[in-house]
Amino acid sequence: MATAGLYRRFLPSPPAIDLASSEGKKLFTEAIHNGTMEIFFKLISYFQTQSEPAYCGLASLSMVLNALAIDPGRKWKGPWRWFDESMLDCCEPLEKVKDKGISFGKVVCLAQCAGANVEAFRANQSTIDEFRRYVVSCSTSDDCHVISSYHRGAFNQTGTGHFSPIGGYHAGKDMALILDVARFKYPPHWVPLTLLWKAMSTVDEATGLHRGFMLVSRRQTAPLLVYSLSCKHESWIRTAKYLVDEVPMLLSSNNVKDVKYIISTVLTALPPDFAEFIKWVAEFRRQEDGSQGVSQEEKVRLSIKDEVLKQIQETDLYKLVTDILSSEKNVCQNKMTIDNQDGLPNIAASDCCQGAVFLAGKSGSDRVCSRETGVRCHRSNSDKPVWIASGNVINCCSAGSCGYSAVHPTSDDVLTALLLALPPQTWTGLKDNDVFQEITSLVSLEGLPPLLKEEILHLQVQLLLPKRCTDNKVKDDLGAFSI
Repeated sequence: MATAGLYRRFLPSPPAIDLASSEGKKLFTEAIHNGTMEIFFKLISYFQTQSEPAYCGLASLSMVLNALAIDPGRKWKGPWRWFDESMLDCCEPLEKVKDKGISFGKVVCLAQCAGANVEAFRANQSTIDEFRRYVVSCSTSDDCHVISSYHRGAFNQTGTGHFSPIGGYHAGKDMALILDVARFKYPPHWVPLTLLWKAMSTVDEATGLHRGFMLVSRRQTAPLLVYSLSCKHESWIRTAKYLVDEVPMLLSSNNVKDVKYIISTVLTALPPDFAEFIKWVAEFRRQEDGSQGVSQEEKVRLSIKDEVLKQIQETDLYKLVTDILSSEKNVCQNKMTIDNQDGLPNIAASDCCQGAVFLAGKSGSDRVCSRETGVRCHRSNSDKPVWIASGNVINCCSAGSCGYSAVHPTSDDVLTALLLALPPQTWTGLKDNDVFQEITSLVSLEGLPPLLKEEILHLQVQLLLPKRCTDNKVKDDLGAFSI
């Protein structure tokens, strides 16, 4: 006999006060007059119900990312770029989240992977006064949002750990408005901030770490995502591990002769499928009417992307990488050859019809949208390496008819960016002080143009995310982890 199931839950009051009740409305009106409900209006415009019982963290984050108008850089459905729970899978497989939920640390990682600015605080690393200050600060603006991770038991509610964004604050009563994403269970409700702090000061049994809160905001300069890492690919984790963990050991154990030898050693030892973790973001959004024109906003974004690539190619490191990759002994070795793995072509083709072009090739007079693209390294009669690409063409346009002109990154650009993004401690194991001084000068971010520096810093954080997102290894110093 089928069970009847559950229809909502009675909201225990006190301590909570239903927003839709007469008392809840009164608190709402008073808070508006006091200016501590600015956060509410953007959030309520994108308020959503979690689509799975364990998706509270994903629903809270997608709601906040959309409220901040952060562009995900990839399509949700049809032509639309939009954050949905189903797109937040870079730090934890959705099936695992569906079954067991998600930890506080991994929601932080998801927010950063999505391009947001995040400051995270576990309750044992903060104070109730600091929490209150942040709630007040975000409640009086619409460009900062607070996501709380708490235990429902403190409010006499059913269930255990939960995530939801805070939608406002009442200073006179010292109460916070919780926009509960489990709307099938409880409506939005006011709770005493002191009790919310108590609910956050509990330990998540799955990780053995305290819950807490995070501040999510839009970066002053949104990441252009010229180089965006596809976190969910195993090859991404392997490549990141190689660059962050293995390269320092490789350099410290070798008899390093000069800087060129360092770069050559790093590049030739890359994992065979390293290209699979680099994902090119769509170059332009198609108009609703199906035309191939782009908006003025997109044209500006594309021109800035062009400038970032130009700045990469003007660095001394790029010139050295290009020189090494063009040398006969390095370019077509199996570690640096895009072979039958077809990782790079598959990734490039997946976004091609949104305007992306092969990572391994430069834009020409025509732009081609392809499927089952192939990229191979061959030698020409002049002994210079030649990249040959092939694919099933489904849509083409000339540079003029597309209505824009863009430069696309080559493998040289990508590898240069990765080397610039390596942590400073990568080079500390070098035994020759002169070589150490030369390489640190070559990869230093201090002399980079501000636009390029911002991109490299973003890439650096993305490169370190696998360590932060590994099961049961989220750092205890998460409170200091922000971008």
